[in-house]
Amino acid sequence: MAISFVPLVESASESQAVVQFLTSNRFPFHVRPEHSAESARKLVDGGRFWSEESIGFWIQDGAERIGLVVLDDLEEDTPMFDLRLAEEFRGRRLGVPVLTALCALVFDRFPEIVRFEGQTREDNIAMRKTFLRSGFLKEAHYRQGWPTADGTRLASVAYAILRQDWVNQEITPFDWEDVSA
Repeated sequence: MAISFVPLVESASESQAVVQFLTSNRFPFHVRPEHSAESARKLVDGGRFWSEESIGFWIQDGAERIGLVVLDDLEEDTPMFDLRLAEEFRGRRLGVPVLTALCALVFDRFPEIVRFEGQTREDNIAMRKTFLRSGFLKEAHYRQGWPTADGTRLASVAYAILRQDWVNQEITPFDWEDVSA
């Protein structure tokens, strides 16, 4: 397995490829699980994948395109990411290699980054395990923080990895119960 990231380039053909990817896959654990051509085009035209604050990448395993990731908040020292694997590649244990390679990309390419964060819904158990297996630590559980397509709300769970932990291959713990009532 050779995970790599190919930066998205702002062009008509790349825009069409992103729209095609978003409309041909379902993303059940995202705020918007399905995209129409119109909603996908709105994201593309709005600069979601190429701007000062965010950069999109195709995720590849060798020569095969397996997904898309967007790094957000790049003007800060704690960016976040939006990861989407194509449906046909889910359930193949690609999450840890992809997230590990993504950390290498972020910490190597952006020396000012101190911490790298991702969030998922409380019911996305596969992604939550992927975070832990990739050296991330759970830092927050935002109750009813994730709106769903059906109008209900679930908890949003935040995980992060520190640069120092990435470099040292360790996890710096913290005390959840640091004060009492």
